[in-house]
Amino acid sequence: MDSIDDLDFSKTYTYADYLLWSFEERLELIKGKIFKMSPAPSNTHQEIALNIASELNFFLKNKLCKVYVAPFDVRLVRNETSDKKIKTVVQPDICIVCDLSKLTDQRGCLGAPDLVIEILSPGNNAKEIKIKYDLYEEFGVMEYWVVYPSEQSIVKYVLNKEGKFVAEGRALTIGDKITTPILPGFELALDDVFRNLI
Repeated sequence: MDSIDDLDFSKTYTYADYLLWSFEERLELIKGKIFKMSPAPSNTHQEIALNIASELNFFLKNKLCKVYVAPFDVRLVRNETSDKKIKTVVQPDICIVCDLSKLTDQRGCLGAPDLVIEILSPGNNAKEIKIKYDLYEEFGVMEYWVVYPSEQSIVKYVLNKEGKFVAEGRALTIGDKITTPILPGFELALDDVFRNLI
């Protein structure tokens, strides 16, 4: 299938279907339903992503965990591993995967990453934000960071013992540092995240 116009947005699709698509537009599949992603990210979005990913990549050199940036397919699954049964494929802006068995098929991540970072774009609406929050919580992402470029802040959500996200403290902003028990010793200064933005 070569045109997004050939898709029936009322249908339910699987990862097997997703693999057959060769559109210019980027799509995500959430519980079998197609979601169009925003157009190419802005300069600011790209710079923030690069700033965060660079710090993570430098820290993770010679360590077990791996950092990935979009486009990178994350198949959120429970027990299903068949392409015909997987119905959720997302492309987080940045993710950290520490269980390398989730990376063995070279098609992205099969299972929940340990940490997901999403950078909001002007095109993101409240519904999209809520869908991703619920999705990452449901599939057991241990930490979820939401970056707000216009406020130059990050909100960090941590999965509690009941499997629910809890905001850890207030939104962090310039002058603050963010850490995570997933990567002991890692410290990210928000001044570095939001430096020299265009």
